[in-house]
Amino acid sequence: MTYVIAQPCVDVQDRACLVECPVDCIYEGNRTLYINPSECVDCRACEPVCPVEAIFAEEDLPQHRAPYTTVNAEYFEATSARQPEPYVVHGDHRLVARLPPQTVHKKGIAAFSIRKEEAADADLWFPS
Repeated sequence: MTYVIAQPCVDVQDRACLVECPVDCIYEGNRTLYINPSECVDCRACEPVCPVEAIFAEEDLPQHRAPYTTVNAEYFEATSARQPEPYVVHGDHRLVARLPPQTVHKKGIAAFSIRKEEAADADLWFPS
């Protein structure tokens, strides 16, 4: 099993998951983030911090988001002999690159993010 980033991340790229990932298996495309399935250790750290709920365990991925399992995997593959068109176009998987601009429906997306440990250290400087 691995985790998958789906369409709600397109044109959002909050990056909170990048900070939380202990193995750095999340990579940035131009319009979305991608999880490398061969590097993911299934730790679940990325899923709860995603403000647009775009990250799913592979077996929990909703049926209408199922193509994103392939999108995340193919983003890290070279073009195969059976596939003449490259997987990555303009810095994103070709499926993502072809999507129209997405609008953000979630409010309160973080402008920046820090690790939980850093947040705990910050409380020492600002006691209640």
